[in-house]
Order: sequence, then C-alpha cells, then structure tokens
Amino acid sequence: MSYRRESMMIGFAYTGVIVGAGFSTGQEILQFFTNYGTWSYAAIILSALIIMFVGRQAAKLGYRLKADSHEEPINTMFGDMIGKAIDYILVFFLYGIAVIMLAGAGSAFYESFGVTPWLGSLIMMVAVFVTLLLDFNKIVAVLGAVTPFLVAFVLIIAAFNVFNPAVPMSEVNQYAQIDRTPSGHWWWDAITYSGLVLATAFSFLSIMGSEASKHKAARRGALVGGVIIMLLMLLINGGMLANLNTANEAALPTLLLAEGVHPALSLGLSIVMLLVIYNTAVGLMYPFLTRFTVAYSGKYKIMLAVGLLFGYALSFVGFVDLVNIFYPIFGYIGLFIAGGLTIRWVANKFSRKQLV
Repeated sequence: MSYRRESMMIGFAYTGVIVGAGFSTGQEILQFFTNYGTWSYAAIILSALIIMFVGRQAAKLGYRLKADSHEEPINTMFGDMIGKAIDYILVFFLYGIAVIMLAGAGSAFYESFGVTPWLGSLIMMVAVFVTLLLDFNKIVAVLGAVTPFLVAFVLIIAAFNVFNPAVPMSEVNQYAQIDRTPSGHWWWDAITYSGLVLATAFSFLSIMGSEASKHKAARRGALVGGVIIMLLMLLINGGMLANLNTANEAALPTLLLAEGVHPALSLGLSIVMLLVIYNTAVGLMYPFLTRFTVAYSGKYKIMLAVGLLFGYALSFVGFVDLVNIFYPIFGYIGLFIAGGLTIRWVANKFSRKQLV
C-alpha cells in the first residue's frame, strides 16, 4: 500500500473517531462556535489549526515509540507519576464517552426510526462487539469507510442552506446566543474544543501512528484528518448560521437542516449519524481495552464483553450526566497533553539532540 493511500485511511479513521453523536448532530459546533455569529469562522480556523498540529505530533510520537496504548507516550512526555494520573483520567473518559455513544445510539434509533431506545443501544453494542474482534487494520478500514458519506451529506445540506438562508449573513449576530457557549470567549472555546478533540483521539492516534508503515504516513494521515474535521466544522457551522433563528431550539440541528432540504436526505443523514456514533464507540473502546490487555487475547475478549455489557447497563442509569459534568476536565487534560507535544516539538526543532 502506498503511503498516500495509507495516509488517507488514517485521516478518515481519525475523523471517524471524532465525529460522534455530539459532532454529527451539530450540537458541539452550535455550542462551541455557531453562537458566536460571524466570529464563529475565526474560532473554527483557530481550533482546526491546533487540531492539525497536535494531532500530527501525537501520531508521530506513537510511530516513534511503537506504542501499543497511550500509556507509553504519556509517560514519555510527563514522567511516571504525572503520566499515571493523566493515564487514568484518559481511561475513565474513553470508557465514559463510549458509554455515551451507546446511550446516544438508543436515542438516535428512537428519534429517527421509532426503535425503542433499549433495543437501539443493544444493536449498537453488538455491532461494536463484533467489530472489535477484527484485526486492527480492518478496524481502521471500518472507521474510515463512513467518513466520505458524512462529508457528502454535510456538503449537500450546508450548500443548500447557505444559498437559501433563513437568516442573511448580515443578521446572524442578532440571533447568536453567546450565553449558551461554554465560556463566552470565542478564542478560549476554540482552544478548549481542540483540547477535547485531542483528548478524545490521542489514544487512537498513538496506536494508529505506531501501526503506520512509515513516519511520513503517520504524520500526513493525522494532518489529513485535521483538514477533514475543519471542512466539516466549517460546513456545519455555515448551514446552522443560515438557520440560527431555529437551530438553537433543535435537539439535532443537522437533522433539522436536512429536513429543510428533503425528507430522504434527513433519512440518509440519520443512518450516517448512527454509523459515526458507532465509529466513535469502536475508536474509544479499542484503546481502552488495549490499555489493560493484549489485543485479541482471551483477557481482551472477556474485558470487551464485560465492558460493553456494563456500559449498556450504565447507559440507563444516568452515567451520561455524570460524564457530562466532568467533560470540561477532559478538554483541559487534552490541552495539557497538547502542551507536552508542543514542548517536545520545540525541543526537537532547537536542540541538537532529538527527543524520541
């Protein structure tokens, strides 16, 4: 396989891990960016540049260390004591967000197809279980397969709404609700969001980097993923700005935009949303499992089954709310990791002795 093709596969898989329930429904973009009105574009560009840079550094470090999990890269950057604390926080949130995906799948099945939530979550759990028994390269291929479809759907929806806006660009700031943003400062929310993305993807980026055949493929793959994420952010943001008078009242803003184009498009997007929720669940469960077990060993399979069953049960008892309370902490942990990656990059640029 050529390194260019491998880079594209890594980039699509990276995107697949990130664009879960919050991203694909539009809620993350709405809360972190769109409600800043015209400033949302500046915020997205800033956030995307950080995502591209730190994602590239994470994949490079994983390649150099041939990491089986995020543990070795974390300890290499921060030492055993601080590294262990970050390690356990990452593990907790990887599993917690995977549980959120199971719960989110139940809601998506119900709202889109009328399937009772417990059955929707069960279907997702079985799909994740089967996928995680596959070879890692097959998992990467599965994760990347849905990304082009998401890009296509978002492109159509955004283009239609941008050229047929309910709210002209000159009036979007009148409908922006800055009080619904996390901090009220566009630049800080842009930086925090990049931390959330890195924290979510760091484990998987480390493993994907280590599995790459060449250093060039690892770093370029992460860069490709960052560009795709930026494109999706800009498209979704543009579509929601054009409908900001109603987007803030919708639980699933992107579905609202799709329905305004054609019911068939809404149905297609519903299916793609379920697939990207599945992508994120798979992409987060794999590094969680390999942190404690050898991939595909008997212990791995037992932990996979127990972890999914326990997660399925947790999705019914408010665990999602618990994780959401601590979700900002996850963003700050991501920024801490980004700082470590940046310091290593600077050190390698200006030091004769290259760090690992």
